[in-house]
Amino acid sequence: MISIQGQGASAGVICGPLYLFRRAPAPIAVDVAEDPGAEWARFKAAQTRASAQLEALAQRALERAGQEAADLFLTHQLLAEDLDLEDSVQRMIRLDGMNAEAAVDATSRHFMQFFLEMEDPYMRARAADVQDVGRRLLNILAGRVEAQLDLEFPVVLVSDDLAPSETIQLDKSKILAFVTEAGSITSHTAILARTMGIPAVVAAEGILHPQYEGQEVFVDGETGEVFLNADEPTRAALLAKRETQQRLALLLHDLKGKPNETLDGRMVQVACNISGPEDLPAVKANEGNGIGLLRSELLYLQTASCPTEEEQFCFYRNILEQMEGKLVVIRTLDIGADKQVDYLQLPAEENPALGMRAVRLCLTRPDLFRVQLRALYRASACGRMAILLPMIVSPWEFEACRDLCCEVQAELAAEGIPFDKNVPLGVMIETPAAAMMSEELAQLADFFSVGTNDLTQYTLACDRQSGVLDRFYDPHHPAVLRMIHRAADSIHRYGKWIGICGELAGDQQLTELFLAMGIDELSVSPNQVLPLRGTIRSIDTRLNRERLLDELGL
Repeated sequence: MISIQGQGASAGVICGPLYLFRRAPAPIAVDVAEDPGAEWARFKAAQTRASAQLEALAQRALERAGQEAADLFLTHQLLAEDLDLEDSVQRMIRLDGMNAEAAVDATSRHFMQFFLEMEDPYMRARAADVQDVGRRLLNILAGRVEAQLDLEFPVVLVSDDLAPSETIQLDKSKILAFVTEAGSITSHTAILARTMGIPAVVAAEGILHPQYEGQEVFVDGETGEVFLNADEPTRAALLAKRETQQRLALLLHDLKGKPNETLDGRMVQVACNISGPEDLPAVKANEGNGIGLLRSELLYLQTASCPTEEEQFCFYRNILEQMEGKLVVIRTLDIGADKQVDYLQLPAEENPALGMRAVRLCLTRPDLFRVQLRALYRASACGRMAILLPMIVSPWEFEACRDLCCEVQAELAAEGIPFDKNVPLGVMIETPAAAMMSEELAQLADFFSVGTNDLTQYTLACDRQSGVLDRFYDPHHPAVLRMIHRAADSIHRYGKWIGICGELAGDQQLTELFLAMGIDELSVSPNQVLPLRGTIRSIDTRLNRERLLDELGL
């Protein structure tokens, strides 16, 4: 038996064949830049493409592993756009005569060393993030495609290290666990493994021997132990530990097919947040009641120009048809703030989170909005759909959007194009203004959906993407919860429904409070549906409602 001690990064006991992940060598073409201007233009084009790729990865991470995972790639996006990185690359191209590849490579190495020399383990682990971003830029410059794994059967993946971007793209059905020789438990890769539920061990020195390929390996992601050809006592102990873990997993499996019903018989809708049709298998496997939030902006982020009406129509129709009559809530274009696309040529803003974004952009650019609305209403004939308007803060904004919807419906009717004349039109409650105006908005809208990520950010005046503000960013803050309660009271007064589609929807510490408020729907990542169902089925909403609301001062 061979025993290797690493650091446990993500709990779980797994046994399977060991597979060595080898990347193709990526030599750097170091040439003298005959045309510095052309090399700088190549770098800027690669930077733009890398930023778009990382935005798409953030959306994928949000669905697969939640907001924390998505924030990792938004951080990578900031690294790719960092002005210090730009200045260093530009200096090496223009003053040192390097080509773009050599300048990016040298800059990445310099920044990595800067982090590696820090005393704080968390900050040292950021060197891997710099390396990941640098590798992405170099691959784009060289026209290389990222390494893909084509596996015939599930394996324990072993590598020198894994980048966060590699980890989030792993096929969970083929990866039993992963073990890396480098890395740390504070690395973003380790964080992703935990959020994705993949057992993992890092810093397992000595695991990369070619003769280990194909051998049976046991991985204990809790203790950090790795065993090859384990003896019988070790096998028995690890198998017993795995059996205990599987019993817990079966408890979740037992929830399949059961209603999202409280002990006192109240039904709660548990829907899913998605970015596109690729997420629908997970929605169905986890029995989501519908789609509580489809982020339509992914269409715009993945293309080099505005998607056409026909492209958007096909995208929405595909999802509606696959959902087979279950409600699909589609949020209209929410570009701006941290989600930018070059082809819209939005002006630079000192604080884009407070600037031209979402409905403000749509009302300023009605030509852009009309194309999306036409596609949406055309698709409405193919399934059950609702339209959700983001960043509404005043009744006049809703009315302006509604007027455009009516104009588009009239156009389609005149053209003889079928559509659903009764598509619900909802408001996203994601600012203090919307919460405070919820009484007036409730008289106009057909439903509310609370975006708790932005609502928390704007209520607390606290940037949710700033790591240095973690101790001040408190989604459980009474001010945030009181805003949600105010919106719920307002919409219920007019006999309409309210959902929560932000990160707090899956926070099971708050589930009982949300039910006490009367929240009708919780929309979460697909992998959160069954755990949330278990919590809902354990609650009797008659018992603690008054106490919970009193504690919140309501």
